[in-house]
Amino acid sequence: MSKKRGLGRGLSALLEHAETDITSNLRTDAVNQVVGGIADLPIDSIEANPFQPRSHFKKEPLIQLAESIKNLGVIQPITVRKLGRNQFQLISGERRFRASQMAGIETIPAYIRIANDQTMLEIALVENIQREDLNAIEVALSFQRLIEECDLT
Repeated sequence: MSKKRGLGRGLSALLEHAETDITSNLRTDAVNQVVGGIADLPIDSIEANPFQPRSHFKKEPLIQLAESIKNLGVIQPITVRKLGRNQFQLISGERRFRASQMAGIETIPAYIRIANDQTMLEIALVENIQREDLNAIEVALSFQRLIEECDLT
């Protein structure tokens, strides 16, 4: 029987030993990043997570979150992976990312790490399953992707 790698242990278990890309040449003051550190990234340098299991985002809570971000800023950083020079892909924090776009902010705090597609799918699934409002179809489709794309059972 194979050892459980991360599913069912929470998001912190997947991020615990994460490598961080510190070679970024950003347009912001985040050039001197440290391993496990957080950088303020230009929001237009981040693309959505193609593995996001949530297909529906309720409009009113997003508007409320956008208002909170306008007033207080982003309290919890998003997590991204580096794609190329000045290009990143969202791993977790889709609601914060979308609300920040709605709020019109130019930069967002982000934890930068190296992650392959399987890790991205695992993190997105774990983060969203722990939320109560992910519907059963979204959970099932996410598990199906893990089985088919990552050969996990």
